Amino acid sequence: MDGADLTAPSGAEPEYRWRPSQAGEARPLVLLLGATGYIGGRLLPRLLNAGYRVRVLTRRPERARGLASADVEVTAGDAADPAAVRRAAAGARFVYHLIHSMTDRRDFERRDRLIARNVARAAAAAGVARVVYLGGLSPQTGLLSAHLASRREVGEILQRSGVPVLVLQAGVVIGSGSASFEMIRHLTEVLPVMTAPRWVRNRIQPIAIRDVLHYLLAALRTEGHGAYDIGGPDVLRYDQMMNGYARVAGLPPRRILALPVLTPRLASHWVGLVTPVPRNLARPLVESLQHDCVMRDHRIDDLIPPPPGGLLRYDDALRLALGQIEVDRVETSWVDATVARAPSDPLPGDPEWAGRVVYTDERSVDTAASPEALWRVIAGIGGENGWYSTPLLWAARGWGDRAFGGVGLKRGRRSRSQVRVGDSIDFWRVEVCRPGRLLRLRAEMRLPGLAWLDLACEPGAVTRYRQRAVFFPRGLTGRLYWFAVLPFHGLVFSGMARRIVAIAETEDRAWTRPRGTGRWRGPKPPTST
Repeated sequence: MDGADLTAPSGAEPEYRWRPSQAGEARPLVLLLGATGYIGGRLLPRLLNAGYRVRVLTRRPERARGLASADVEVTAGDAADPAAVRRAAAGARFVYHLIHSMTDRRDFERRDRLIARNVARAAAAAGVARVVYLGGLSPQTGLLSAHLASRREVGEILQRSGVPVLVLQAGVVIGSGSASFEMIRHLTEVLPVMTAPRWVRNRIQPIAIRDVLHYLLAALRTEGHGAYDIGGPDVLRYDQMMNGYARVAGLPPRRILALPVLTPRLASHWVGLVTPVPRNLARPLVESLQHDCVMRDHRIDDLIPPPPGGLLRYDDALRLALGQIEVDRVETSWVDATVARAPSDPLPGDPEWAGRVVYTDERSVDTAASPEALWRVIAGIGGENGWYSTPLLWAARGWGDRAFGGVGLKRGRRSRSQVRVGDSIDFWRVEVCRPGRLLRLRAEMRLPGLAWLDLACEPGAVTRYRQRAVFFPRGLTGRLYWFAVLPFHGLVFSGMARRIVAIAETEDRAWTRPRGTGRWRGPKPPTST
């Protein structure tokens, strides 16, 4: 396998770097829409490495700042707001449109159409030299799913803008953290024998995330425009992709029985039950597999040559994705996608609570552990580590959330060892991360109100652990909910506080205990970025 790894922004990539056409030419400004998404989050640091200036438009500025170490111009706003898009596009030479509504919300088509028109008008008014849009690889025959039809419509709206537009149309994207990869991974690992819809016999042309990034970066250095299909070198059936994963992961071959009766809705419920991918995200993925979905032609090769060493084969893309997971270097993940209808407002300051109904559960424990050890435990909460107390109650809450259309506990977290603002941790979202001090989580489970959880480390003569749950109820239902779960808080929250402190003390002793060489030989503890 080619050793070049575009999944990690490790340094200069000469074939993508911007080069001035004349002395003193200013670095071009790129407007990146969708910077907090799976692909946009990976493209952002690579654009900076390639020498471009980057501006992002986002409703959550703190998330975009956490995605790149270099300086990024962050503009707060919603792409559905024409004025916000006009402000963001002013002075930009290039625009990436990577915004997609990957949910089952009923208004996704209208919203995507509105955003596309805003981008088209703003790009034309700003004199943008090129718009790059990542759409979907459409089937050659059969009706398009609502999501694929919407992606095609967005590409057509952009191409009518009068601005040169390059539309790249990709199918199943294989990479660490991608929803398509995680769906394949968990279905294959969990079920040695399975019944599946008949679309598992359809032909698909997957593409590695490394190669998607190659085309996106190279798009700024070409003069071509129009719509182009992109895909990897392998055309496979979905059942072959699953057994390909089993082969690479060292699992026995899976037996897959195709049935003609599973509708996309039923299949998405099944995927939501077996995998961490919730049904509202699984459904558009399942719908896109209803027909053969392969490249119509290879015109893209005349416009953008394949990367050095060629496009990654499917098995190699799997090995690269699994390798990134193994060494805990997953840059972005589907789990960090915005959850429809989830609360997005930050926790109000305490003075702003005046006159509002608010319930809190506050606990503190003094500990002999060092602040560093305590913070490592706090930063590693959730995912594989769990919530440090009453796992059965946490699991029951997660299943209940999934039953009502929430993300549940199975969503996990992007990284085992790193935490940053915007990350999801099971059914929470990191709202504030002050390394060594405070981790604030905002609830994204289905609730009759708004909820936050603070986990804090206070250094001093004695290290103190502080924990605070805050709940703003919505109407009578919210109040009844709080008092219904109040008896469980004594078990869950008090047990969690005691267990976090106990783990920190145990780890602190192990971390500082002299070993034969004076070095710790255990796993590296969690850190934060």
